[in-house]
Amino acid sequence: MADFVGLGFELAFRYANPVMILADGIIGQMMEKVVLPPYQPRKSEAEIREESPWAAQGKINNRPPNIITSLELDPGKMEEKNIRFQQKYKEIENAEVRFEEYHCEDADYLLIAFGSAARICQKVVEIARAEGIRLGLLRPVTLWPFPSNVISAYADHVKGMLSVELNAGQMVEDVKLAVNGKVKVEHFGRLGGIVFTPDEVLEALKTKLLY
Repeated sequence: MADFVGLGFELAFRYANPVMILADGIIGQMMEKVVLPPYQPRKSEAEIREESPWAAQGKINNRPPNIITSLELDPGKMEEKNIRFQQKYKEIENAEVRFEEYHCEDADYLLIAFGSAARICQKVVEIARAEGIRLGLLRPVTLWPFPSNVISAYADHVKGMLSVELNAGQMVEDVKLAVNGKVKVEHFGRLGGIVFTPDEVLEALKTKLLY
């Protein structure tokens, strides 16, 4: 919540595209130390105009009005915009995938988890490895663009993956698409604000993938 706000603004300006930062109830009820990024002074109006010529900056002499819209009544022009948007989305998918790996290098099984669930899954990995189960954790930092290529590559080496989510399974379909049937993918989650324990996740892993 400290690091990604600044990054979100940076990406929104870079690609002229909305950025959504996802959080959950756990973050809203926890406290821990955080190192804030260095203070960045506000840019001057001239710098903003140069970097963002599309931005509404009030009346500027000798500049036509900025009309920002993605809607065109002419189907040909609308198609041109859609092609341009597809090119931009592809650029974002190539450049902005973010993820973290935790003991994945020798893993037989992978947990895929994001947000607060990923923090819990780090402990699951430690418990599993103490029992002799070679378990790793891959944490998607960006849910879009999704680290599909990374997950697909791991599917060539592991025996199964468990998508661990504090929801009904909104990410497991993305994992399955990335794996493309190469290994078994299962889901474990809790709803209604219930937070699972590391032991519950490990038992789900054993039940759904190991036994």
